[in-house]
Amino acid sequence: MKKLILGSTLFLALATFGSGMASAQCGKVTIAEMTWNSAALTAQIDRFILEHGYGCDAELVPGDTVPTGTSMIERGQPDIAPELWTNSFLDAIDNGVSEGRLVVASTSLPEGGQEGFWVPKYMVDANPELATIEGVIANSELFTHPEDPNKSGFWGCPPGWSCELSSGNLFEALDLASANFEYVGPGSGATLAASIARAFDREEAWFGYYWAPTDILGKFDMVMVDFGTGVDQEHFDNCISQAECENPQVTMYPVSPIQTLVVSDLAERAPDALEYLSNREFTNSEMGSVLAWMADNQADAEFGMEYFLTEREDIWQAWVPGGVADKVRGALADL
Repeated sequence: MKKLILGSTLFLALATFGSGMASAQCGKVTIAEMTWNSAALTAQIDRFILEHGYGCDAELVPGDTVPTGTSMIERGQPDIAPELWTNSFLDAIDNGVSEGRLVVASTSLPEGGQEGFWVPKYMVDANPELATIEGVIANSELFTHPEDPNKSGFWGCPPGWSCELSSGNLFEALDLASANFEYVGPGSGATLAASIARAFDREEAWFGYYWAPTDILGKFDMVMVDFGTGVDQEHFDNCISQAECENPQVTMYPVSPIQTLVVSDLAERAPDALEYLSNREFTNSEMGSVLAWMADNQADAEFGMEYFLTEREDIWQAWVPGGVADKVRGALADL
C-alpha cells in the first residue's frame, strides 16, 4: 500500500511538473485580432483555448492583413494570425515561409473566402435557371431596380471597397446593361446587407455581389450565380480587380485562401499549441451560423466565442485532446 501511495504521489508530481513545463514552454503568446467579425471571433476562440487548455499567457493585439503579416516576417510578432486572407499578400508570405520565419499552421476556412454574384435560393427553387447568368439575364424583369421600376437592379459594392472595382468590371464584362440592368451602388456595407434582409423578409427578387463567410450568408440562404466560365486567375488579377481594365472578360471570382500563420519561434517552443492551430478549422456554413447569431444578438466577438464554445462543442472538441477539452469546459463553467 505504501508503494502504491508513493507511486501515485510521484505520478501526480511528475504530471504537475510536466504541465508547468508545457506552460513555461508556451509562455506569452500574442494573437492578432483583425477588424472583421470572423477573424475577431477566431482570435477570441484561440485566446481562450490556448490560455485555459494549454496554459499559455495569451494576449490579443490589434491586427490587419498587411501590417500583421509584415510584422510577423520582419519582427517575429505577433505570434499568431488566426485568419489571414492571403491573396493580397501571397508573395511576402511565401518568402517568409521559405526563409523559415513563418509557418502555415492551417487553412482556418478550407473553403476559402467566396465572392460572387448571388440570388436568393427561394428564387432558384422556383426557377432553377436563375442559378446561371444566362437565366438571370433572360429573367431580368424580375429584379426590379429599387428606385426605377422601369429598370432592373444589380447591387454592387460600396464606394472605396476593392470589390467595387471587380463587381463593376464584371457588370461590364457580362454586358448586363444590355439586359436593362443598372448598377446600384450602396452607400455602405450596412445598406447592402439591409437590401438582402429586406428582400428575404418580403420574399422578393435580389441580384448582386456578396461574399462569405458573413453573418448575412449565414442567416439567408443564397445561391452563387454560375457564369459558366470557371476562374481565369491571371485576368482577374491583372484586369478585373484593377481600376484600369480596358477589356474586361467574364470570369468567376477566385477563391481567396484563408490561413492561420504562426511565427517559427512559437512553432518550435509550443508544438502542442501548433497542433491545436493545425486542427482548428471551420466550414463557411459553421462560421456563418455563429456570425448570424452574433448579429441577431448584437454580440461582440468575445460573447460570440462564449456562445460557440458552449453551444458548438460538437465542432471544437475534435480540435483538442480530451484533457484539454476538459480544462476548457471547466473554464467556461467559471465564466
